[in-house]
Formats: sequence, structure tokens, C-alpha cells
Amino acid sequence: MTQQEALAIYQQTGAILKGHFRLTSGRHADTYMQSAKVFVHPESSEKLCKALAEKLQGTPVDLVISPAIGGIIMGYEVARQLGVPNMFAEREDGVMTLRRGFSIPAGANVIVCEDVVTTGGSVKEVVALAKSLGANVQAVCSIVDRSNGKVDFGVKFVNLISMDIVSYEPDECPLCKEGKIDLVKPGSRQVFSK
Repeated sequence: MTQQEALAIYQQTGAILKGHFRLTSGRHADTYMQSAKVFVHPESSEKLCKALAEKLQGTPVDLVISPAIGGIIMGYEVARQLGVPNMFAEREDGVMTLRRGFSIPAGANVIVCEDVVTTGGSVKEVVALAKSLGANVQAVCSIVDRSNGKVDFGVKFVNLISMDIVSYEPDECPLCKEGKIDLVKPGSRQVFSK
């Protein structure tokens, strides 16, 4: 799958949003890739995740793990395509952890999946968690790399869409300075006053 084909799926499903957004990293941006709108469509999800699984062929893998919540559906579908188990990590008291009876066997070969990477913070936390449990993190995959290849996870990183979508620290955000567009945290529908 080409980058243009993957972007077309995001466009067709209305998953490329324009406005004033607070990203998971805390940074602000005028463009948001809302993968949840893609994952409403199983055929589209399958196409994207199958393309990622193809890019991961030859990578040793025993299981796939994703950060909650954005990577859960994607991680499931990538794991299904690779024929391995899937689980997700979630925050408890601000720390990424395994819950729900999940465990990673020591020595397991792991791939970490996330739908969109900006700074890579959540992925790095999941990588650290997996390593702390004795796993061998073999690769990271995402559908969208907003950093345009600038994020380094210390392992192979594959994606379908690599682009440089500018984001800003809150005190440097030109949209905040203009004060014309409300700041929104997608997924939560939380709107911050101007």
C-alpha cells in the first residue's frame, strides 16, 4: 500500500480533522488524524493493518501490544494479520501498565503498535514496560508517523503515512495567540476556553 492509498482511506472516512487540537502529548496542532473514524469501517481497518503486517514480515513476533486507547483496535488487527496474540497497556495512576490479567512472558518477541505517533511518548512507555518484563521489542509500527521519521524508538519503526504535521508547545501555539478557534482535545470532546 502506498502512502497516497493510506491517506485516501483517512480522507474517505473523514479522519483528517482541521481546527485547533490538544494532542495526547500536550502539544497543539491545526491537524488531527482521528483514526477512530477509520476503525469504524472494518474493511478499511483490515487493509491498513494488513499492509503494516506485510511490512513486518520476517520480524520475529510472539505478540503485539498497544497503548490504550488509540492503538487497541489497530493492535488487534495487526496481531490477527500476523497470527499472534494481542494485548494493550493502559495508564494506572499515570503509569503505563498491564491490567486485565495480561502478562508478557520473559523472552517474548514483541511488536508495539500505535495508530498515530507524534512525539512517541506513549509508545516509548509501552516499549519500556515490555522490556521491564523481559520482552524483546523487535519493532514499532503505526499507521501515521506525524514526526516525518524524527522519532527514534531504538528498534525498527514501520508506518504507512509519514508526514510532518507541525505541532507546538502550548505557549508557542499561534492558534492560541490568535484566540479565534477553541482548543479541543479529540476523543474526549473536551473544549478549553479561549
